[in-house]
Amino acid sequence: MGIKETAFEFFDACETGKGWDVCKQWCHEGAGFAAQTGALADVTTLEGYAEWMKGLLGPMPDARYELTCFAADEDRGTVCGAAVFHATHSGEGGPVPPTGKSLVADYCYVMHFEGGKIARMTKIWNDGYSLAQLGWA
Repeated sequence: MGIKETAFEFFDACETGKGWDVCKQWCHEGAGFAAQTGALADVTTLEGYAEWMKGLLGPMPDARYELTCFAADEDRGTVCGAAVFHATHSGEGGPVPPTGKSLVADYCYVMHFEGGKIARMTKIWNDGYSLAQLGWA
């Protein structure tokens, strides 16, 4: 399996809330994570991010993503996946009781590979805009 296929398997598992138990098969142990967002400021590993996504889907059981681009740069060992996240805060959990408000947010994963597995990932996402849509900010 090439890096593009590996990256897609990880992307889909992470975005559908499978958690680290499933996602770890495509990642190096201790794989790093970064995002310039307040919501993810304390998350520094892909394990932490996969578990954060798993927890996020509890309050938003209808969550889904719409893939808009998925491309590999083999020379640099990097894969980028862009999508639009759709969800409604209708379930229990989150910082406030269910708001019934919906979220539509663009985001991108930039996954860097070493030896066929993800070594680190950056998520590009405007968390302030997203959380405001949900009534969480």
